[in-house]
Amino acid sequence: MKIDRFVAATLFIAALAISPSFAQTRPANPAAGAATPTSTAVPESKVALINTELFGDDKQGILRIVSAQKRIDGEFQPRRVELQQLQQKMSQLNDDITKQQAAASIVDPKALQAKIEQLEQLKREGQRKQEDAQAAYNKRMQEVLAPIYDDLGKALDAFAKARGITLMLDTSKIGPAILSASDAIDVTRAFIAEFNSKFPATASVTPPQ
Repeated sequence: MKIDRFVAATLFIAALAISPSFAQTRPANPAAGAATPTSTAVPESKVALINTELFGDDKQGILRIVSAQKRIDGEFQPRRVELQQLQQKMSQLNDDITKQQAAASIVDPKALQAKIEQLEQLKREGQRKQEDAQAAYNKRMQEVLAPIYDDLGKALDAFAKARGITLMLDTSKIGPAILSASDAIDVTRAFIAEFNSKFPATASVTPPQ
């Protein structure tokens, strides 16, 4: 993990499977003792693709997600600066130790050892602060994004039903592998445009209880 960015926004994945029930028909007057013939109708299917990675894209994504990510990044800017300064301090101290160790003779072995111990202490401190910052960032992101993802799930369901889509597949890197598909069945941009029109970036969000 780079210090200048704690985490990448986790994008929402949704898979919808809306299949009509099978219909069965019976003859009006089946012969006595004869097996009752049945016919099963094959349900009509309509598949669509969606790339959830684009949800967090700064220019083409879900406005509420992009806005939330920027707001949280701003909240954690002081911690990011603190970690960067700590990293610079460790780098300078490490360079100083390396130079002294490479010298023909060590002028003050005790002073050198003190710097080595100081560097080790800074490394432990940096590791702890980085882990604390990561945990706090993830928790904050979850708090803010949870209600947005809830709205996304409902919107995806409504989007699919309104268009008769029976199966929606995620084409992102963390979704199923789609080797070949027509661009005509990709609904990513259409869904993002519709969601942004209904839920602008300034829409109020009520955190889950």
